[in-house]
Amino acid sequence: MKDRALGLIELTSIAGGFLVADTMLKASNVKLLLSRSICSGKYMVLIGGDVAAVGAAIHAGCTAAKGCLIDQFVIPSVHPDVFAALARSRPVEPTGALGILESFNVANLIEAADTAVKAANVTLLEIRLAMALGGKAFATFTGDVSSVQAAVDAGRAVIAGAGLLVNAVVIPRPHPEAWREVV
Repeated sequence: MKDRALGLIELTSIAGGFLVADTMLKASNVKLLLSRSICSGKYMVLIGGDVAAVGAAIHAGCTAAKGCLIDQFVIPSVHPDVFAALARSRPVEPTGALGILESFNVANLIEAADTAVKAANVTLLEIRLAMALGGKAFATFTGDVSSVQAAVDAGRAVIAGAGLLVNAVVIPRPHPEAWREVV
């Protein structure tokens, strides 16, 4: 899956979001993964495809966004767990440690989650994006304590580097009832 890329544009305008989504889809052969309004009156457009197509679509979308652009990214060779976590298709295994990354920004959190899962032998459980979260986003990971710590540290560096870190924690042995709240 090395040529598989993920791209996202986050905007301050809902109307602008519809325009940007349409522009991106017309500009390149990409798959629309998510296009919706999110908390705090923002809008996000998430696409997937090969690296060149995603890059072209993101470029076209950023141009169409005019003054509404909050953030954008293209992640080439995105880790397969990122797609699964966005779809919430991975069952929770109540073993090992639990790591949580939390960001004020959707785009930044996805980049941090991809970095984290590539940095250590962890399972990315879920990426939750800005719905009923006041515009924030978070990701959860599981694995052995040292691996989860390494993943959270790598993701924290990405989020903190952008000045968007809300919190990052590692829980070594979550209580079984706490695991039920993870997804």
